[in-house]
Amino acid sequence: MSETDSFIDEVTEEVRRDRLFATFRKYGWIGIALVVLIVGGAAWNEWQKARARAGAQAFGDAVVAALASDDPAARVAALDGIGSNAAGDAEGQKAVLGFLAADEALRGGDRAGALIRLEALAGDATLGTSYRQLAQLKAVILAGPSMEPAARDATLASLAEAGAPFRALAMEQQALVLMADGKDEEALALARLILEEPDATAGLRRRVTQLIVVLGGDPDAA
Repeated sequence: MSETDSFIDEVTEEVRRDRLFATFRKYGWIGIALVVLIVGGAAWNEWQKARARAGAQAFGDAVVAALASDDPAARVAALDGIGSNAAGDAEGQKAVLGFLAADEALRGGDRAGALIRLEALAGDATLGTSYRQLAQLKAVILAGPSMEPAARDATLASLAEAGAPFRALAMEQQALVLMADGKDEEALALARLILEEPDATAGLRRRVTQLIVVLGGDPDAA
């Protein structure tokens, strides 16, 4: 390589280096900002997770403390006094408190109070569909024969629609209603359909199998 070529290479390299430094001075802050954002985002995410864990633990401790009383009425009052934690699953906490309070009211003999709480959950637009439908189903079961038949049938029909989260359980209640009305053949046919439901639990299948036997059917033929 001649001295001229060597000189040209050195100059070219120097120009490249100068351009690189100039580019870094001009745009380097972007990379620094990205690093700060990534580190800050990770720290914020970890802080949010820690906050949610602390909120969930505090909520759990409060529920355990509320249920420690021997008096059902006191347990209900204590549950009512627990507020949901916005840092955690506020919707889920609200639903849990409502269902627990309804159960404790029922244990204390306050059937009407339990039903009122379930109906309130069922009509709470701030809760998700699954929570509201579970409250509807529990309310229908709790109300029993005292519920107006047309309203009961309409509610169960809605809960038993395809894709509904508690479809199989709602169908079970429909079968029990049919049996109570003396419509054994219809109840038997519906019971057999329940056994075909993919979401039917082992417990539900046992109950439905027993229902088929009570109705005079053959479980093996279901």
